[in-house]
Amino acid sequence: MFNNAPADSVADGWHPMASHCVDLTLAPGEERTVIFVLGYCENALNEKWESPGKVNKTKARELIASLSSSSRVDAAFSALNAYWTELLSSYSANTGDEKLNRMVNIWNQYQCMVTFNMSRSASYFESGIGRGMGFRDSNQDILGFVHQIPANARLRLLDLAATQFPDGSAYHQFQPLTKKGNLEIGGNFNDDPLWLVLAVCAYIKETGDVAILYESVPFDNNENDRATLLEHCRRSFDHVVNHRGPHGLPLIGRADWNDCLNLNCYSTTPDESFQTCTNKDGKTAESVFIAGMFVGIGKEYAALCRYIGKTDEARRAEGHVETMVAAALKHGWDGEWFLRAYDDAGAKVGSKECAEGKILIEPQGYCVMAGIGLKTGQAQKALDAVERLLGTPHGIVLVNPPYAGYHVNLGEISSYPPGYKENAGIFCHNNAWIIIAETMLGRGGRAFDYYTRIAPAYREAISDVHRMEPYVYSQMIAGKDSKRHGEAKNSWLTGTAAWNFVAVSQYILGVRAELDGLRVDPCIPAEWDGFTVKRKFRNAWYEITVKNPGHVSKGVRSVTIDGKEAAGNVLPVYTDTATHTILVVMG
Repeated sequence: MFNNAPADSVADGWHPMASHCVDLTLAPGEERTVIFVLGYCENALNEKWESPGKVNKTKARELIASLSSSSRVDAAFSALNAYWTELLSSYSANTGDEKLNRMVNIWNQYQCMVTFNMSRSASYFESGIGRGMGFRDSNQDILGFVHQIPANARLRLLDLAATQFPDGSAYHQFQPLTKKGNLEIGGNFNDDPLWLVLAVCAYIKETGDVAILYESVPFDNNENDRATLLEHCRRSFDHVVNHRGPHGLPLIGRADWNDCLNLNCYSTTPDESFQTCTNKDGKTAESVFIAGMFVGIGKEYAALCRYIGKTDEARRAEGHVETMVAAALKHGWDGEWFLRAYDDAGAKVGSKECAEGKILIEPQGYCVMAGIGLKTGQAQKALDAVERLLGTPHGIVLVNPPYAGYHVNLGEISSYPPGYKENAGIFCHNNAWIIIAETMLGRGGRAFDYYTRIAPAYREAISDVHRMEPYVYSQMIAGKDSKRHGEAKNSWLTGTAAWNFVAVSQYILGVRAELDGLRVDPCIPAEWDGFTVKRKFRNAWYEITVKNPGHVSKGVRSVTIDGKEAAGNVLPVYTDTATHTILVVMG
């Protein structure tokens, strides 16, 4: 732009931009409408050029012409609004809290759609060229997306399973176009296989589509080595069974969910990648977090096997789960909370015996979610320790105290400044696990309090501190040991979206799909009078009204379906495409 007129210059590199300059002269009271169209058209390979060096713009001109008047633009916006209204209506709630309604009904579901489509392969923060899509990431994204477009979730599951190895392990990342994995940028994360099992179970609960289990899927995209999706799940489960350490706990591999806890990657070389460096045999370092995953997801796998008549496999899986529960309580309990891991030397990580990093968030959430210690008191002690040692007004930090310097036996987690990222930042992703865990104890007030500490709508009033969009979850909020406590980082790309939607819709509001029906089991602040949820489940609509006359946090006293009293709080599966009215009274 020069002298308020476009110069039609060509920008090479740097930050090129396109601009329009429109001169308008308006008489008093006159109105004019200017339409700007930004779009993309794909030409066939043999139709890309009109002549050498001249792009074929035929389709682009047709698109522009379709939006050439205000009425056409208004019609396009109406169609877009109708599309999103229908898409977001499959789960909607009215809680009496405008911020909560805004998150559950619009923005959280929208972000789940974005993370499912992008899956960290393209965003403001990541490059799709070098990283690709995450195996763990994509499976977790399905949890918050599957109710929106189940058919797309089905395709993604089959794509993910096709990148798995015959031994049940998986590429940590793969390119979505080629479906080929990226071992050159790291692999051998021993939590990865279990996420496939969880995503498959979530999909079948939502859809009832057990036929997917019998789809033939290749290993490592090798058409000569195929098995059913059910067999892929069995090998995922058995990957943990076959990779246990000295305490009977799962071997961690390169890392688990926390990519930066690198217990087999001892590096003193500047710029060496923790995701590719390996110099330990990997047969000693164990993860208590994966133990919690194995128990929780193993129960899901066993229930699925029993549901489809594979009772022998269900019993086998349940036996391994019971063995892991015993190992977790014997070797993974530190007196007041769950240990995080054992390192390559067999030393405890995340223990009261440690000078730094005495407690980490991940096993406290997932072990309790899995039900470990619920009946014997460890669960409550662990969550009380979370609030006492990890809780802040801006969310729950990942570790406390933070690591003050680099620990070669721990890896990248100790390379960040205190209060940021994995070194005592507030990872919003695993805050959701604590929220869910609190509902397991029936502490709805604390669960909802934790939710409001990180949910964007509730942080809008402190935007000068939060400094991030007030409608989208961030990967991280700076922790109490940082200089910018409460400032958010990395929005859009994070798995926080899926897990927080699961936490609020399925565990706080408590409406969640099961294999044999739709469970209603709220866990809310006691002062709430109730709420309503309208939800599409398989082939019917459920209009659910929850009343809380006794002002309890958890418990269902009665359920009425279409005016008739029902037994239990699992609503039956209907195939009539009708709308069913449900009244749930807590007590």
